Amino acid sequence: MDLSATKIGAAVALVLLTGAGFATAANMKAADKEAAAKAEPFTKARDAVGASLQLARFAAEPPDEKTVARGKEAWGDVYKVLMSPRCMNCHPSGDRPLQTDASRPHLMNISRKSVENGLECATCHQEKNADELGAPGGPPGAPHWGLPKKEMPLIFQGRSPRELCEQMKRPGDNAYKSLDQLMHHVSQDPLVLWGWEPGGGRTKPPLSHEEFVAAFDAWVASGGACPE
Repeated sequence: MDLSATKIGAAVALVLLTGAGFATAANMKAADKEAAAKAEPFTKARDAVGASLQLARFAAEPPDEKTVARGKEAWGDVYKVLMSPRCMNCHPSGDRPLQTDASRPHLMNISRKSVENGLECATCHQEKNADELGAPGGPPGAPHWGLPKKEMPLIFQGRSPRELCEQMKRPGDNAYKSLDQLMHHVSQDPLVLWGWEPGGGRTKPPLSHEEFVAAFDAWVASGGACPE
């Protein structure tokens, strides 16, 4: 048997199998996206009902005055964190994400249109900072890095404390999340948690994550009480 021919055949087979593997992974990703898109209207409807029911419960059984006052005060601390670059940079007033502690528009003219045209944020922003992956000075990263959808951008930039408070609890503005779901988001979501371990010399929010979660919890307990 010609060993060189055998090696060539094995190499070709490996290439074909690898290509098939990539194709299968791509097809699975496309199928997952298609399934998620089909389920999205039902998910939105379910979450909208849940969020509305929670707000209705607070309206029917309003918290006592002390809890409301504590919630309004706590929102001041929550607001400080949400307006820090680690949060606001992904919640801009326009379609371009912001970057650096100066909250400048993203370089290379990156915007939501980039994603719409196939350039996912994860193309450059991996699940960890590039520094940790052996590429010093590269992009920061965390799981599901990206902007909120354009249909529901949940803008932080330029919002007053009251404006952002009201927006945060409106199901039509907050991706149909209930206050409890928002609490889970700020306390557990790895992208949020990245803000307190941003690396690369980036500043952290003005409160520790524990302090922020405690303030957010007090705000939720008040039924989402907003300052005047």
